[in-house]
Amino acid sequence: MYLGVDCGTQGTKVIILNPELGCIIGEGYEPHQLISNARGRREQHPDWWIAAFKSAYHQAIEQSGIDAKAIHAIGVSGQQHGLVALDQQGNVIRPAKLWCDTETEPQNQQLLAALGGENLCKKRLGLVIATGYTASKLLWMKQNCADDFRKIAHILLPHDYFNFWLTGNTVTEYGDASGTGYFNVITRQWDRGILDIIDPNEQLSKALPNLIEAHQPAGIVRKEIASLLGLSPNVLVSSGGGDNMMGAIGTGNITPGLVTMSLGTSGTLYAAADKPITPVNNGLAPFCSSTGGWLPLICTMNMTNITSAMQQLFEFDIPTFNQHLASIPAGSDGLLLMPFLNGERTPSLPSAEGMLLGINMQNLTPPHLCRAAVEGTTLGLRYGLEILRDSGLDSASIRLIGGGAKSNQWRQITADMMNTPVECPSIGEAAALGGAIQAAWCHSHWQGKETSLNNLCNQFVAIDSRSRVEPNQSGVQHYKELFEQYNEALHHHYNVLYDTEKNRINV
Repeated sequence: MYLGVDCGTQGTKVIILNPELGCIIGEGYEPHQLISNARGRREQHPDWWIAAFKSAYHQAIEQSGIDAKAIHAIGVSGQQHGLVALDQQGNVIRPAKLWCDTETEPQNQQLLAALGGENLCKKRLGLVIATGYTASKLLWMKQNCADDFRKIAHILLPHDYFNFWLTGNTVTEYGDASGTGYFNVITRQWDRGILDIIDPNEQLSKALPNLIEAHQPAGIVRKEIASLLGLSPNVLVSSGGGDNMMGAIGTGNITPGLVTMSLGTSGTLYAAADKPITPVNNGLAPFCSSTGGWLPLICTMNMTNITSAMQQLFEFDIPTFNQHLASIPAGSDGLLLMPFLNGERTPSLPSAEGMLLGINMQNLTPPHLCRAAVEGTTLGLRYGLEILRDSGLDSASIRLIGGGAKSNQWRQITADMMNTPVECPSIGEAAALGGAIQAAWCHSHWQGKETSLNNLCNQFVAIDSRSRVEPNQSGVQHYKELFEQYNEALHHHYNVLYDTEKNRINV
């Protein structure tokens, strides 16, 4: 048996994968709290993650009916970019700043200036650092929490911290390290000089975790944790990775030719590559994967967090929300939501606020606002898809995951807006499944069998044929026009440069 863990923004998911049956036999979920303010602060305490994991783990074990001692290995997926700072004793110093925290925009601009601007940053690291990355969080901590900053002995990402709690080891792998802002995605090495810009005393560069290969274990579960969880001795913990990297494994997106789209708290698009990608556009993050390759990625910061806010505003449950989506035509009768309620990464607008455009007495209704929320957030991914395609990364269909993928109406909107068929994996918990598959891969290497990751994905990842949606050409035309309106709104209201030759914006 293999345990997959996904520590996300909204909660922690745990699944148990039975390799003989080729299916999930137990799962559990526990939500997280969130610390936030109007300045863009988004934080969580790592203790909340561990408490949520324990609850979800026991739910999964109870549902599966197995003895926990049958579990061979654990693979952890975690939300990317978060800063978990530990002191010399391994204690968490302060709440973790998350991927969606935009409070550090001034610090990111300071770092870009110190690196000579975006072009020199890209030349140095293979990518352009963004506000959500870990580096600006460290500079923010130095400038705003100096006493806490001086205590830093270890710098970890959320999934690294989970592995540390399980094993006592401070390690990380190339995929999640790619989003720190002090890692070279081409050479796959730390750029300690960037940390020295933040702190010339070399405190931070000494606090980095060791880098390991994707198939290598982070370690063995500590005796006290094994006893707490009822595990047998010598349970492996795989390298794990960021949620997008694990989602790629969980959708079988580990070789070139596939595109995965996630409609989660954030929106993401990514495609596997067997060599580094030189982005034609700074909106593309050419990250490494957690499989030994690369995973060029687009991320938007506003997706189901916006639709959930609409549900709460009108007190709609999910079936009612979907009924309203189906009742309103494509384009929401002229209502356009620019959904930047949490700033935005793609396009790069970390301090932006949202706008409702085209409001009139006919479309100012709850159903129209719900439809506009789905369309506005999905337009951001259409924007990202253009960037991905410009970089030579495309697919004949899109593998759709995340909470939004469960909606028939949202799947059709996505197919129409992207003018591409969409389909969903049979197991929707892609990041947790990816963790479990990676754990099986790691365990295989540990035993000297070296089963290929591709074979494991073929074994455990299947597509639900009933979920496939083809583009409706009427909807395709509506959304082509709406995308032009979206680009024009970016240009006129957010000062994003408009490219008249290509009929879209430059990021």
